[in-house]
Amino acid sequence: MEQYFAEEALMSMTSHLIFIIITWRALQSVNFDAFFRKNRVFEARALLIIITIALGTTVSNFFLDFLSWSNSLVYLF
Repeated sequence: MEQYFAEEALMSMTSHLIFIIITWRALQSVNFDAFFRKNRVFEARALLIIITIALGTTVSNFFLDFLSWSNSLVYLF
């Protein structure tokens, strides 16, 4: 039983990191300069990091939920 929780935790952490990296790379292609004031580089980067974490974890949670739901379909039949 403990092995199952360890595997699930490892898979969740890996999924979150992968989707955060994918989101960060995707957001780097968008030009956000028009949305930020001049000389506010630190605040702009902090906001992009927060947006990246929020989007990445949301997509990762959807992926993990979908994976869990698909594994539960076995009990339907």
